[in-house]
Amino acid sequence: MDSNSSSLFSLAHHLLTYGLDGSPIYADQFTRLNRDVYERAIALYNTRGTTVEEEAELCLGLLAAFAATIYDNGSKQEYVQNVLDRSWEVLPKLSPSLLKVRLLTYCYSECYDEELAKEAHVIINTWNKAELTLEQAEVIEELQNFEENPYPFEEVKG
Repeated sequence: MDSNSSSLFSLAHHLLTYGLDGSPIYADQFTRLNRDVYERAIALYNTRGTTVEEEAELCLGLLAAFAATIYDNGSKQEYVQNVLDRSWEVLPKLSPSLLKVRLLTYCYSECYDEELAKEAHVIINTWNKAELTLEQAEVIEELQNFEENPYPFEEVKG
C-alpha cells in the first residue's frame, strides 16, 4: 500500500506542477492526468496505513490529490476534512522528517493554521542548508508559496 500512496503523491505533485517548467500543456493530457489522480485518490480514500509512516504517506497523497484535481463530485471538501482529521491523529506520532514537513505543509495549505507552518519551520531549521535534497528544497519552496499566497484561488475584493 505504501507504494500506492507514494505514487499518488508523485502523480498529484506532477499535476500540481504540470506546465510550470515551461513545457506546453495539452488539454487531453491534463484531463487524463486529472482523472487518473482523482480516481486513484477515491480508490485509496477508505484505506488506512498499517504504520504511522504509511498513514502519513496516504494522508499526504490524498491531500495533494484533492488539491490538484479539478473534479468534485460534491463531496470533495468532506473528503479533505476527513483526511485532515486523520492527519491530526498521525502528525503527533511522526518523527521530525521530510514526510512530516510535507504533511504539515499540505495540511497548512488547506486550513492556514500558523502552528502547522511553525512546526514545519522548526524541522526545516534543523536541515543542513548547504546539503538540501531536491525534495527538501521543493517542500521549503511549497511552504513559502503557501505562506505568501494563502488564498491563491480566491478572488480578492478590494
